[in-house]
Amino acid sequence: MRNLIRLDSWSENDVEHVFALADAFRSGAGPTVAGSAVMFFPSTSLRTRVTFERGAALMGLQPIVLPSETLNKDEALSDAAGYIQTWADLLVVRHGRISVMDELAVSHALPVINAMSDANHPCEVLSDLYTLRQRGDLRTLRFLFVGADGNIARAWQEAARVLSLDVVQCCPESLATPNQKWVEDLHSAVQSADVIITDGPGDNGEALAPYQITSSLLDAAPTGAQFAPCPPFKRGREVSADALTHDSFVGHRFKASLLPVQQAIMAFCLADSWDQAL
Repeated sequence: MRNLIRLDSWSENDVEHVFALADAFRSGAGPTVAGSAVMFFPSTSLRTRVTFERGAALMGLQPIVLPSETLNKDEALSDAAGYIQTWADLLVVRHGRISVMDELAVSHALPVINAMSDANHPCEVLSDLYTLRQRGDLRTLRFLFVGADGNIARAWQEAARVLSLDVVQCCPESLATPNQKWVEDLHSAVQSADVIITDGPGDNGEALAPYQITSSLLDAAPTGAQFAPCPPFKRGREVSADALTHDSFVGHRFKASLLPVQQAIMAFCLADSWDQAL
Protein backbone atom coordinates (compact mmCIF):
# COMPACT_ATOMS: atom_id res chain seq x y z
CA MET A 1 0.00 0.00 0.00
CA ARG A 2 1.50 3.33 -1.08
CA ASN A 3 0.90 6.16 1.40
CA LEU A 4 2.19 9.68 1.91
CA ILE A 5 2.34 10.27 5.65
CA ARG A 6 5.99 11.27 5.95
CA LEU A 7 8.31 12.15 3.10
CA ASP A 8 10.98 10.08 4.86
CA SER A 9 9.12 6.96 3.72
CA TRP A 10 9.57 7.99 0.09
CA SER A 11 12.63 7.82 -2.16
CA GLU A 12 13.98 10.44 -4.50
CA ASN A 13 12.60 8.38 -7.38
CA ASP A 14 9.13 8.51 -5.81
CA VAL A 15 9.30 12.30 -5.69
CA GLU A 16 10.52 12.48 -9.28
CA HIS A 17 7.65 10.21 -10.36
CA VAL A 18 5.16 12.54 -8.66
CA PHE A 19 6.74 15.57 -10.32
CA ALA A 20 6.45 13.86 -13.72
CA LEU A 21 2.79 13.12 -13.03
CA ALA A 22 2.30 16.76 -11.98
CA ASP A 23 3.76 17.83 -15.33
CA ALA A 24 1.17 15.63 -17.03
CA PHE A 25 -1.72 16.99 -14.98
CA ARG A 26 -0.58 20.56 -15.54
CA SER A 27 -0.62 19.99 -19.30
CA GLY A 28 -4.03 18.29 -19.20
CA ALA A 29 -2.62 14.82 -19.90
CA GLY A 30 -2.77 13.30 -16.42
CA PRO A 31 -4.38 9.90 -15.84
CA THR A 32 -8.11 9.68 -15.17
CA VAL A 33 -9.58 7.26 -12.65
CA ALA A 34 -12.96 6.07 -11.48
CA GLY A 35 -13.76 5.85 -7.80
CA SER A 36 -13.92 8.07 -4.77
CA ALA A 37 -11.63 9.77 -2.28
CA VAL A 38 -12.84 10.22 1.29
CA MET A 39 -11.37 13.43 2.67
CA PHE A 40 -11.24 14.68 6.25
CA PHE A 41 -10.78 18.44 6.63
CA PRO A 42 -11.40 20.95 9.41
CA SER A 43 -13.62 23.91 8.59
CA THR A 44 -10.62 26.25 8.57
CA SER A 45 -8.82 24.49 5.72
CA LEU A 46 -8.73 26.60 2.57
CA ARG A 47 -6.00 26.10 -0.07
CA THR A 48 -5.32 22.43 0.65
CA ARG A 49 -8.99 21.49 0.71
CA VAL A 50 -9.91 23.43 -2.44
CA THR A 51 -7.08 21.90 -4.44
CA PHE A 52 -7.62 18.34 -3.21
CA GLU A 53 -11.37 18.47 -3.87
CA ARG A 54 -11.01 20.19 -7.23
CA GLY A 55 -8.10 17.99 -8.22
CA ALA A 56 -9.93 14.78 -7.36
CA ALA A 57 -13.01 15.83 -9.34
CA LEU A 58 -10.95 16.78 -12.40
CA MET A 59 -9.16 13.41 -12.48
CA GLY A 60 -12.39 11.44 -12.11
CA LEU A 61 -12.47 10.76 -8.36
CA GLN A 62 -15.58 11.70 -6.43
CA PRO A 63 -14.52 13.67 -3.33
CA ILE A 64 -16.51 12.79 -0.20
CA VAL A 65 -15.59 15.39 2.43
CA LEU A 66 -16.10 14.91 6.17
CA PRO A 67 -14.99 16.97 9.18
CA SER A 68 -11.66 15.97 10.74
CA GLU A 69 -13.38 15.32 14.07
CA THR A 70 -15.25 12.43 12.42
CA LEU A 71 -12.12 10.41 13.19
CA ASN A 72 -12.22 11.27 16.90
CA LYS A 73 -14.28 8.31 17.98
CA ASP A 74 -14.02 5.24 20.17
CA GLU A 75 -13.31 2.87 17.30
CA ALA A 76 -10.09 1.38 16.03
CA LEU A 77 -9.23 3.48 13.00
CA SER A 78 -7.99 0.37 11.23
CA ASP A 79 -11.59 -0.90 11.49
CA ALA A 80 -12.93 2.39 10.15
CA ALA A 81 -10.56 2.14 7.17
CA GLY A 82 -11.59 -1.48 6.66
CA TYR A 83 -15.21 -0.45 6.27
CA ILE A 84 -14.49 2.60 4.12
CA GLN A 85 -12.53 0.52 1.59
CA THR A 86 -15.82 -1.14 0.63
CA TRP A 87 -16.99 2.14 -0.94
CA ALA A 88 -13.89 4.27 -1.51
CA ASP A 89 -10.39 4.08 -2.97
CA LEU A 90 -8.33 6.68 -1.13
CA LEU A 91 -8.14 8.59 2.17
CA VAL A 92 -6.97 12.22 2.34
CA VAL A 93 -6.62 13.27 5.95
CA ARG A 94 -5.95 16.60 7.64
CA HIS A 95 -5.82 16.07 11.37
CA GLY A 96 -4.03 17.50 14.37
CA ARG A 97 -2.44 14.16 15.22
CA ILE A 98 -0.26 12.32 12.73
CA SER A 99 -0.91 9.19 14.77
CA VAL A 100 -4.44 9.19 13.32
CA MET A 101 -2.98 8.71 9.84
CA ASP A 102 -0.63 6.01 11.08
CA GLU A 103 -3.55 4.14 12.62
CA LEU A 104 -5.57 4.38 9.40
CA ALA A 105 -2.64 3.09 7.38
CA VAL A 106 -2.04 0.07 9.64
CA SER A 107 -4.99 -1.74 8.06
CA HIS A 108 -3.46 -1.53 4.55
CA ALA A 109 -7.05 -1.05 3.42
CA LEU A 110 -6.63 2.22 1.52
CA PRO A 111 -3.81 4.58 0.57
CA VAL A 112 -3.55 7.40 3.13
CA ILE A 113 -2.41 10.92 2.20
CA ASN A 114 -1.39 13.38 4.88
CA ALA A 115 -3.00 16.73 4.04
CA MET A 116 -1.39 18.28 7.15
CA SER A 117 -0.71 17.14 10.69
CA ASP A 118 0.88 18.40 13.86
CA ALA A 119 4.17 16.83 12.74
CA ASN A 120 4.49 17.85 9.09
CA HIS A 121 2.83 19.06 5.88
CA PRO A 122 4.38 17.04 3.03
CA CYS A 123 2.00 18.07 0.24
CA GLU A 124 2.66 21.77 0.86
CA VAL A 125 6.42 21.33 0.63
CA LEU A 126 6.24 19.08 -2.44
CA SER A 127 4.16 21.75 -4.18
CA ASP A 128 6.73 24.46 -3.38
CA LEU A 129 9.59 22.27 -4.56
CA TYR A 130 7.76 21.42 -7.78
CA THR A 131 7.33 25.13 -8.55
CA LEU A 132 10.94 25.94 -7.72
CA ARG A 133 12.11 22.99 -9.82
CA GLN A 134 10.70 24.65 -12.92
CA ARG A 135 13.33 27.37 -12.42
CA GLY A 136 16.41 25.22 -11.86
CA ASP A 137 18.11 22.30 -10.11
CA LEU A 138 16.86 22.14 -6.52
CA ARG A 139 20.25 20.94 -5.28
CA THR A 140 21.88 24.19 -6.36
CA LEU A 141 19.53 26.28 -4.20
CA ARG A 142 20.21 27.41 -0.64
CA PHE A 143 16.96 27.29 1.34
CA LEU A 144 16.51 29.44 4.43
CA PHE A 145 13.59 28.56 6.69
CA VAL A 146 12.82 31.40 9.11
CA GLY A 147 10.70 30.21 12.01
CA ALA A 148 10.41 27.84 14.94
CA ASP A 149 10.20 24.08 15.11
CA GLY A 150 6.79 22.95 13.87
CA ASN A 151 5.05 21.04 11.12
CA ILE A 152 6.35 23.24 8.28
CA ALA A 153 9.92 23.20 9.60
CA ARG A 154 9.81 19.42 9.94
CA ALA A 155 8.30 18.93 6.48
CA TRP A 156 11.21 20.88 4.99
CA GLN A 157 13.61 18.79 7.02
CA GLU A 158 12.04 15.61 5.61
CA ALA A 159 12.35 16.96 2.07
CA ALA A 160 15.98 17.90 2.69
CA ARG A 161 16.80 14.35 3.74
CA VAL A 162 15.06 12.70 0.78
CA LEU A 163 16.32 15.09 -1.92
CA SER A 164 19.68 16.12 -0.39
CA LEU A 165 18.68 19.77 -0.20
CA ASP A 166 20.60 22.55 1.53
CA VAL A 167 18.05 23.74 4.11
CA VAL A 168 19.06 25.98 7.04
CA GLN A 169 16.73 27.09 9.82
CA CYS A 170 17.00 30.56 11.34
CA CYS A 171 15.47 31.30 14.75
CA PRO A 172 16.48 31.49 18.42
CA GLU A 173 18.42 28.35 19.35
CA SER A 174 15.76 27.31 21.86
CA LEU A 175 13.17 27.10 19.04
CA ALA A 176 15.26 25.20 16.50
CA THR A 177 14.17 21.83 15.12
CA PRO A 178 16.29 18.97 16.53
CA ASN A 179 19.08 17.82 14.20
CA GLN A 180 18.38 20.61 11.73
CA LYS A 181 21.13 22.85 10.29
CA TRP A 182 20.61 26.10 12.18
CA VAL A 183 21.81 29.70 12.42
CA GLU A 184 20.68 32.51 14.68
CA ASP A 185 21.73 35.65 12.80
CA LEU A 186 19.00 36.43 10.28
CA HIS A 187 20.82 39.33 8.61
CA SER A 188 23.84 37.24 7.67
CA ALA A 189 21.72 34.19 6.76
CA VAL A 190 19.63 36.13 4.25
CA GLN A 191 22.75 37.22 2.38
CA SER A 192 23.38 33.67 1.15
CA ALA A 193 19.78 32.46 0.69
CA ASP A 194 18.28 31.66 -2.70
CA VAL A 195 14.86 30.74 -1.28
CA ILE A 196 13.47 32.27 1.92
CA ILE A 197 10.55 30.53 3.60
CA THR A 198 8.57 31.61 6.67
CA ASP A 199 5.96 30.09 8.93
CA GLY A 200 3.57 31.66 11.43
CA PRO A 201 5.07 32.12 14.92
CA GLY A 202 2.34 30.27 16.82
CA ASP A 203 2.95 30.79 20.52
CA ASN A 204 6.43 32.19 19.90
CA GLY A 205 5.47 35.64 18.66
CA GLU A 206 7.64 37.57 21.09
CA ALA A 207 10.73 35.42 20.57
CA LEU A 208 10.36 35.52 16.78
CA ALA A 209 9.54 39.23 16.47
CA PRO A 210 13.18 40.07 15.53
CA TYR A 211 12.95 37.50 12.72
CA GLN A 212 10.29 39.31 10.68
CA ILE A 213 11.11 39.39 6.97
CA THR A 214 11.15 42.96 5.68
CA SER A 215 11.85 44.65 2.37
CA SER A 216 15.22 45.87 3.61
CA LEU A 217 16.21 42.32 4.55
CA LEU A 218 15.24 41.08 1.11
CA ASP A 219 17.38 43.81 -0.43
CA ALA A 220 20.36 42.07 1.19
CA ALA A 221 19.54 38.68 -0.36
CA PRO A 222 21.36 37.48 -3.51
CA THR A 223 20.07 38.65 -6.88
CA GLY A 224 17.16 36.46 -7.94
CA ALA A 225 16.35 35.24 -4.42
CA GLN A 226 12.75 34.15 -3.96
CA PHE A 227 10.64 34.89 -0.89
CA ALA A 228 7.94 32.24 -0.38
CA PRO A 229 6.08 32.73 2.92
CA CYS A 230 3.96 29.75 3.91
CA PRO A 231 0.29 30.76 4.07
CA PRO A 232 -1.59 31.77 6.04
CA PHE A 233 0.81 34.61 6.75
CA LYS A 234 0.01 37.91 8.44
CA ARG A 235 1.39 41.33 7.57
CA GLY A 236 3.14 42.85 10.55
CA ARG A 237 3.79 39.42 12.11
CA GLU A 238 6.27 37.09 10.35
CA VAL A 239 6.32 39.35 7.27
CA SER A 240 6.14 43.11 6.87
CA ALA A 241 3.70 44.64 4.42
CA ASP A 242 6.54 45.99 2.27
CA ALA A 243 8.12 42.52 1.99
CA LEU A 244 5.04 41.42 0.05
CA THR A 245 5.54 44.18 -2.52
CA HIS A 246 9.24 43.35 -2.94
CA ASP A 247 10.42 41.87 -6.23
CA SER A 248 11.53 38.74 -4.35
CA PHE A 249 8.00 37.84 -3.25
CA VAL A 250 6.87 34.92 -5.39
CA GLY A 251 3.23 36.02 -5.36
CA HIS A 252 0.01 34.14 -4.79
CA ARG A 253 0.31 32.22 -8.07
CA PHE A 254 3.28 30.38 -6.58
CA LYS A 255 0.78 28.07 -4.89
CA ALA A 256 -0.95 27.21 -8.17
CA SER A 257 1.10 24.01 -8.19
CA LEU A 258 -0.92 22.66 -5.27
CA LEU A 259 -3.53 21.49 -7.77
CA PRO A 260 -1.39 19.37 -10.15
CA VAL A 261 0.94 18.17 -7.38
CA GLN A 262 -1.91 16.93 -5.21
CA GLN A 263 -3.49 15.28 -8.22
CA ALA A 264 -0.13 13.63 -8.86
CA ILE A 265 0.16 12.44 -5.25
CA MET A 266 -3.31 10.89 -5.43
CA ALA A 267 -2.52 9.19 -8.75
CA PHE A 268 0.82 7.91 -7.45
CA CYS A 269 -0.71 6.48 -4.28
CA LEU A 270 -3.49 4.83 -6.29
CA ALA A 271 -1.13 3.29 -8.82
CA ASP A 272 -0.63 0.10 -6.81
CA SER A 273 -4.40 -0.32 -6.63
CA TRP A 274 -4.63 -0.02 -10.40
CA ASP A 275 -1.84 -2.57 -10.86
CA GLN A 276 -3.59 -5.01 -8.55
CA ALA A 277 -6.86 -4.56 -10.42
CA LEU A 278 -5.27 -5.38 -13.80
